[in-house]
Amino acid sequence: MKEKILPLKDAIARFVVADSSVVLGAVLEPDVPFAATHEIIRQGIKGLNVIAPISDASTDMLIGAGCCNEVTGAWVGNVSGGLGHNYRRAFEASDTATVKLHDHSNFSIAMALMAGAYGMPYAPMRSILGSDISKSNPDMMITENPFSEDKEPIILVPPLVPDVAIIVVQRADVFGNNHHWGSRGVVQEAALAAENVIVLANEIVEPAVIASDPSRVLVPGYLVSAVCHVPAASHPSPQTGCWKRDNTFFGDYHAESRTVEGFDKWLQEWIFGVEDHAAYCQKLGSQLEDLRITGSNLAAPTNYAAG
Repeated sequence: MKEKILPLKDAIARFVVADSSVVLGAVLEPDVPFAATHEIIRQGIKGLNVIAPISDASTDMLIGAGCCNEVTGAWVGNVSGGLGHNYRRAFEASDTATVKLHDHSNFSIAMALMAGAYGMPYAPMRSILGSDISKSNPDMMITENPFSEDKEPIILVPPLVPDVAIIVVQRADVFGNNHHWGSRGVVQEAALAAENVIVLANEIVEPAVIASDPSRVLVPGYLVSAVCHVPAASHPSPQTGCWKRDNTFFGDYHAESRTVEGFDKWLQEWIFGVEDHAAYCQKLGSQLEDLRITGSNLAAPTNYAAG
């Protein structure tokens, strides 16, 4: 097997290109790959279509930095404060929005990614029939259920096949095989649907560790394009068993990004003012160390014996 270890900077430069579609934040609140978001901004990659049900400020940062032209998602904001200020400005500044929105619910984006993962032409669903999402998203089609005697309406949601999915895991080996535990959201569907997968691992372990517990494998290594050793890659979002949520950092970001000038100042301090994620972590210092999870809530032992 081929080793797939790359520095984060190189992985972003190779697989995230201008005008591509990128999945960020597919686990909802936890495991948002902020380290990758920051690196995309540092490299000035433009024209992105960011796909995420809830990106928890990540997409807001990309919009404010001028990297994102399209959003495919359900909500863009900061769960510590509300709707993202850069996102609001992009849609409220004039009659013509500077960012195109492909409107979804959390469930419809999950169905679209599942359709992409399984190579289906569409995913049928009912739940958004009572909303305006099908009206605001012309890609969706309302039709009749061919198996219903009373001509029941259903919505057909087209598949999402992202150019790249960036995911955060607790551990991975050098071949890209990985373990993830805790809430998964739609990250597995996103990774299986994507053309390329970049794995950000809190820890790099021996292949035998991954092989010892196959049920925790999120994405098999043969589907992974690059694996990057990036401890605290999700900061300020949490990571189960590793890092707590940094509510103070989220609150400060929401307050500072309320104005364009405030966001630009934040950008200079926390993204352009540090060379890479390691320097970002060093700048956080004890604030980050205080977020490290030191307690244990272990799962029961699992026996994979076959005889």
